[in-house]
Amino acid sequence: MKAAITATAKYLPANILSNHDLELMLDTNDEWIRARTGISERRVLKDPEKATSYMCGEVGKQLLEKRGIAASEIELIIVATMTPDMLFPSTACFTQSIIGASNAWAFDINAACSGFLYALNVGSRFIESGAHKKVMVIGADKMSAVIDYTDRSTAILFGDGAGGVILEPAKEEGFGILDTRLYADGANGTDHLLMTGGGSRYPASHETVDKKMHYIYQDGKQVFKAAVMAMAEVAGEIMSRNNLTADDIDYLVPHQANQRIINATAERMGIDDKKVISNVARYGNTTAGTIPICLAELDEGQKLHTGSNLVLVSFGAGYTWGGTYIKWQ
Repeated sequence: MKAAITATAKYLPANILSNHDLELMLDTNDEWIRARTGISERRVLKDPEKATSYMCGEVGKQLLEKRGIAASEIELIIVATMTPDMLFPSTACFTQSIIGASNAWAFDINAACSGFLYALNVGSRFIESGAHKKVMVIGADKMSAVIDYTDRSTAILFGDGAGGVILEPAKEEGFGILDTRLYADGANGTDHLLMTGGGSRYPASHETVDKKMHYIYQDGKQVFKAAVMAMAEVAGEIMSRNNLTADDIDYLVPHQANQRIINATAERMGIDDKKVISNVARYGNTTAGTIPICLAELDEGQKLHTGSNLVLVSFGAGYTWGGTYIKWQ
């Protein structure tokens, strides 16, 4: 039996960082940012005592409440993040503690912006195998912790946020997470989107701090080209493998990196704009959080119905990318 999503939730910090706020910090302006990215504002978790696990905990508590189950029923927690609270222990273990899921085991996945689709695939396999009945999958990032707010090439793009789902066995065949294709290209992707400092290659030191090696670096042009091509190709592959046409798809849920990337991907797929989900204008790029936040907003807006066909596509550092086909239960 396939895995189905039985609850969705999201968390966005209350503090808004608008383009006009960035004008006071950078050599930029609202018109320039919106023209190149489609972003008007993003959320920032300002409290220095609150990290990625805080947002995961807020999502986790909502998921339990919406599903109407106790934390003790969750058997596995997977957190997709590139901004863990610490290198170890895992953010998933902190999340387990916050929500009181004492019977769950927990671990993190880091596939950057593709992290949620990677984690969703792993979680669904535990359901399909019969190993577990209830799995919580969360994508979350506190990007403000790794952004240099003097670098306009990255400061304008990213925001903080989290979203998640509960996975359970589908009630009947033909529904749930029906197909997934995941890819990585470390040979060509590792140099264009990365954070060099803080790992075992360049441990934290005065030198790494002085060189700003603990902030994200992105070669925007290279990433843009690779993202559009990869997301469109994997979406096409998912459609072909499942005999889907553009008319069959109710919603395309792309990673929210940049409105231009979203538009270019949809155009290559031949998908009507009305079917393309976008909230990048309000939240910016929340990396692993973008797709589950979109799913939660669709769900909250009562736009998902039994039989709705969704194609999710992502692209992130590594390079990593993938696509998932869901027939909503």
